[in-house]
Amino acid sequence: MGDRWELGAAAGGSLLLCAALLAAGCALGLLLGRGRGAADRWALVWLCYDALVHFVLEGPFVYLSLVGNVANSDGLIASLWKEYGRADARWLYFDPTIVSVEILTVALDGSLALFLIYAVVKEKYYRHFLQITLCVCELYGCWMTFLPEWLTRSPNLNTSNWLYCWVYLSFFNGVWVLIPGLLLWQSWVELNKMHQKETSSVKKFQ
Repeated sequence: MGDRWELGAAAGGSLLLCAALLAAGCALGLLLGRGRGAADRWALVWLCYDALVHFVLEGPFVYLSLVGNVANSDGLIASLWKEYGRADARWLYFDPTIVSVEILTVALDGSLALFLIYAVVKEKYYRHFLQITLCVCELYGCWMTFLPEWLTRSPNLNTSNWLYCWVYLSFFNGVWVLIPGLLLWQSWVELNKMHQKETSSVKKFQ
């Protein structure tokens, strides 16, 4: 009974922290997106949440992994990663692939998210270049996080529990596939519109 209570408390604390970051991302994104179209407002919500996750959650994970490991660390962030480590044990101890991907994710993806927020808000011409780059980086991160594990028959993944399998592994990671995919589609549509507009303008002067 005690173990179940501790498990429930840890899971609840982790979900609460993620919910707090989501609420902060929504608030910042909607504030920055005032007066803009729905697509850009929700893109800003996602980008704010994305940046917060990279810097607030994954940044400390990288630090803890480089100075030791999550399993032997204390604190709120360490507790969150220990809880996630019940689903994927590679996050508890130093795994070179995971730490390498996370260093790139924090440094590159986090910075790109901030630059992209600025580009969307200021309507910069390079917005979709940054958006495509960030989305490809996010998808690459997911690919390198799971493909090496799948190729070795997933010895570190715990799929026997529905919470670990469908919430921690499938849902939380699936969001970083689905939304970057949608943003790639948005960039495709917008770049196509710009190309058609430019083509129409050229034809008028011919």
